[in-house]
Amino acid sequence: MDRADSPKPWLARLVPRGSHLLAFLVLIASLLLVVSTWRSARHREMRAAEQEFASDGDEITELLRQRLAQYELMTRGGVSLFASVARPTPRQWQAYADGIGVADRYPALLGLGFTGYVPNGRLSEMQIEWRDSGYGMLNIRPRGLRPVYGPILYLEPRRPENVAAIGFDMYSEPVRRSAMDAALGSGLPQLTGPVQLVQDGPKLRTSVILYLPIFRAGDQPATPAARSESMQGWIFVPLHVDDFATTVLGDRLGKAHVRIVDVTDGTDRVLFDGGIPADEPAFTRSVTAGVYGRRWRYDLASLPVAHAVPGLHALQGTLALGLIAALLLYGVAFALARTGVRARRIAGQLTEEFRRSELRFRAAMQYSAIGKALVDSRDRIVDVNPSFARIFARPEAELEGTPFESLFELRDGEPLARADGDGVWRAMRRFTRQDGSVRHVHLTYSPVPGNVGQDVTALLQVEDVTERLLAEARVHALNRTLEARVAMRTNELTRANQELESFAYSVSHDLRAPLRAIDGFSRILAERYGDRLDDAGRGYLVRVRRAAARMGELIDSMLQLARLSRSALKIEPFDLSRSAQEQLEELQVAEPDRRVEVSVTPGLVVEGDATLLHNLLQNLLGNAWKFTRDRDPARIEFGRTHAGEFYVRDNGAGFSQEYVDKLFRPFQRLHTEEHFAGHGIGLATVRRIVERHGGTIRAEGAVGEGATFYFTLPSPDDG
Repeated sequence: MDRADSPKPWLARLVPRGSHLLAFLVLIASLLLVVSTWRSARHREMRAAEQEFASDGDEITELLRQRLAQYELMTRGGVSLFASVARPTPRQWQAYADGIGVADRYPALLGLGFTGYVPNGRLSEMQIEWRDSGYGMLNIRPRGLRPVYGPILYLEPRRPENVAAIGFDMYSEPVRRSAMDAALGSGLPQLTGPVQLVQDGPKLRTSVILYLPIFRAGDQPATPAARSESMQGWIFVPLHVDDFATTVLGDRLGKAHVRIVDVTDGTDRVLFDGGIPADEPAFTRSVTAGVYGRRWRYDLASLPVAHAVPGLHALQGTLALGLIAALLLYGVAFALARTGVRARRIAGQLTEEFRRSELRFRAAMQYSAIGKALVDSRDRIVDVNPSFARIFARPEAELEGTPFESLFELRDGEPLARADGDGVWRAMRRFTRQDGSVRHVHLTYSPVPGNVGQDVTALLQVEDVTERLLAEARVHALNRTLEARVAMRTNELTRANQELESFAYSVSHDLRAPLRAIDGFSRILAERYGDRLDDAGRGYLVRVRRAAARMGELIDSMLQLARLSRSALKIEPFDLSRSAQEQLEELQVAEPDRRVEVSVTPGLVVEGDATLLHNLLQNLLGNAWKFTRDRDPARIEFGRTHAGEFYVRDNGAGFSQEYVDKLFRPFQRLHTEEHFAGHGIGLATVRRIVERHGGTIRAEGAVGEGATFYFTLPSPDDG
């Protein structure tokens, strides 16, 4: 070989230098890449943490707004009560408050109340009405003459501090009056500025009150003047702002510092300042929103960067690992160059395997009955199968390049998806076809790799579930229709019963005048012209007067039965055993010649109206005494079964069990007047009293073997 053809020494030395230069360039490039990646990842972490903080802030303000909206709905439920009753009684108001669970469901609320709109001229009349209704003396505080008063009339739950607030004139205090006037003028709920509640006494706590106006007969007058004329008062809910915020936000206060400021009048008035304060928060945010006639600003501050962006700790380790990796790359640069051929051969094999895998994937997409689409990193559709195009009723070429989210209709408040731990998320979506038909699909989004040089990041699968949802909607609609019909029939039955009682009461009063005339003229006829009548005529007059007297007694019984449905219950402990013993002793004194064995179980105490329960025992024991007059000895028992039912048992005339349904109907008698006198109203009265106390009554008996009446009443332990 010619000397000129041999490698030059300088070229032999240049080859290793070039390899070192290449390795050094790889090191520099890798370091730049690591630092750039670290900076980008840090920026993403900060951006994600800031977005999460903003999202948490929006969630905090939304939670507070939703809870206030719940309070508004609760007050609007009180409007329905006033629409059905001119002015509910305190017990009706207590039943409504207990029914919605004010004390249990809304622990941040001090109660649910009603304050009346009372012009000066009607104050004395209202106080007299309050006293005559049995509610005691209504003392208005603070004292003094004012054109209009707004005293608290009802406030539930009946805690001592709420009871002490009854009678306080809320209209006399400027901040409360401003919100009450705003509610009256607009007919909408209004919130006060910060106030000191009467229930707190000298203890200083920041509180607000939500008012909702109530107009007569369910009116909603169109003008302020008409509203003032039709005004009854305001339903209100008082709350401590710190309890309200703490209850609603809960654990969220451990992740941020939250401050609520009233800025309605241009002056910052702090309502709540809680959470974990941070000296140097990573992020801050302020949101101002209207809240029932007020403007509240929500100031939020995150924890310091070290706690607010925990992902930064991991990035520091990532940076260190990246630098180490860059150094390792420098060491293996030469090895990579020598293994280039082998790498290309392996790459060719991998390419072939990937091609075959793609063919299998394409076949699975093409012939699948479920709609499938491939999307890129920008969430644009790259490819679809025929089933996907058939579901959307659009050509495949038209769908390619379309953002897949644009195919669907997102309603306000609807979450984008629910994600699983493997990165797959699922959701229900709706869309409208070009022909106007609305379809619903079940969407599955899962990450998948694409071809080399192709930006494919995920597989989108859709399944048309429209028919299934329509079937479920029809079932739900049918259920709601049935519930509405049941409620409507219940209301109709209640109104019919009320009208029937009013009719019986009115008829009973209207019958008294002609009865008095019959009795009076019969008496005059007997006194003045009795000597001109024969014995038969005088007997007829006696029968007429006797029938009129019995008719009067029946009217009294009807009135008594009607009053049982309208009189207010005064619930208190009542000793049934003691009352039964006293009544049986009175019956024995009235008929000392009778021999009656009496058995009364001692210590039977219930909760109820003393007058009505006395009447209940009087009727049951009186019947037992009356129907055992032919027994010697007679036996009467009063006690309680193991199942908790009270009973009155006798060994008297009894009755046939097939007529048991007639026992408790007014004026239904199983015995003739000649055998056992009576009006047929006693057991109807007993049943009405038991049902008004929330109990039940039943009877068992046999002809000639006596009768037993079982009934239930609430005991003190039930409360």
